[in-house]
Amino acid sequence: MRITIVQGGFLPIPPLEGGAVEKVWFSLGAEFARLGNPVKHISRLYRDLPAKEIINGVEHLRIKGFEAPRSRLLLWLREFFYARRAAAILPPADILVTNSVWLPTLVRDKTRGAIYVHVGRFPKGQTKLYRRAARLQTVSNAVAEAIKEQDPRNVAKVRTIPYPLPCPIEQFDVSRTWPARRKSILYVGRIHPEKGIHLLVEAFEELVRRGLVGWRLAVVGPWKPSQGGGGQDYYDSLRRAAGKAANRIDWIGPVFNQRELVEHYRSAKLFVYPSLAERGETFGLAPLEAMASGCPALVSGLGCFRDFIKNGTTGFIFDHHKIPIAATLSQRIAELVSTEASLLSVAVRAYRTAQAYNLPEVAEMYLKDFQRVALC
Repeated sequence: MRITIVQGGFLPIPPLEGGAVEKVWFSLGAEFARLGNPVKHISRLYRDLPAKEIINGVEHLRIKGFEAPRSRLLLWLREFFYARRAAAILPPADILVTNSVWLPTLVRDKTRGAIYVHVGRFPKGQTKLYRRAARLQTVSNAVAEAIKEQDPRNVAKVRTIPYPLPCPIEQFDVSRTWPARRKSILYVGRIHPEKGIHLLVEAFEELVRRGLVGWRLAVVGPWKPSQGGGGQDYYDSLRRAAGKAANRIDWIGPVFNQRELVEHYRSAKLFVYPSLAERGETFGLAPLEAMASGCPALVSGLGCFRDFIKNGTTGFIFDHHKIPIAATLSQRIAELVSTEASLLSVAVRAYRTAQAYNLPEVAEMYLKDFQRVALC
């Protein structure tokens, strides 16, 4: 099956500057190719990356893209021009996968492949424009229901297939390696207000003031707007808010190498992801990556997390609607770090749950759905 993947116009492939969607489709493309499918992957021309090259059996084609602007209007405008460039070089294919906002509206030639729209952000009505799409695929049941509610005419086209973990899960005994982990609370993700990092810093500072002993907080992720972050002002405000906990918080910065990220997950005893993005979060790849590394995750109550995190069983959930939110989070963290036996038991179950998201198994789900779409 001939597969074309068209990435958005702002982050590069390979995922040198991160991005969950970019990481996942780079890995999926390589897996599709390994299984004998010709794959072409179109993405942004970036720095020293060549306009054409083959990586892991995938032919990569790169075209002019853009730095991500702060203005959403400008972002959509730049994405439109990028989509036009992508549409002009589309090769013949059976399946055309895209998470570009505009590309599904520009492609009219059926020889370019059945249009397979990957809805990687919470829908804001744009799926109504995708009448020529053969599939509207998203990664969580919560987002699938939102698409159906916003766009009843396309209900039959909606499918939920989760993100895979970008790398194969390393097999190890969580219980045996647990004692070697540090008393570390970890956040990995974009340093942006919608991710709620300010709440985590405030909650941790309160715990330190109340006498929390031995535990540290590590914050990993990009703050630059071009990488999806909230900018220098937000990053500086977080460091100021650390207060008495300043010497107990490690500001790691962006880590885009997957092996390095795994080392951070493998060294921590609790992962916290306090996202507030009610209309932005679609899956939660970082919590799943933590689970795959034997690190239990505490997340906010967003619906997208509930596909793989069951409170007290495979992870933990706090009520991000309970005011004051930082105090609610602080109390939940205090409860969890006081009982490491409970953390370990959930870590073991979380690790087992993550096995279902291994790359080869999830890639097969996509290929089977591609076949169904191509036969329609």
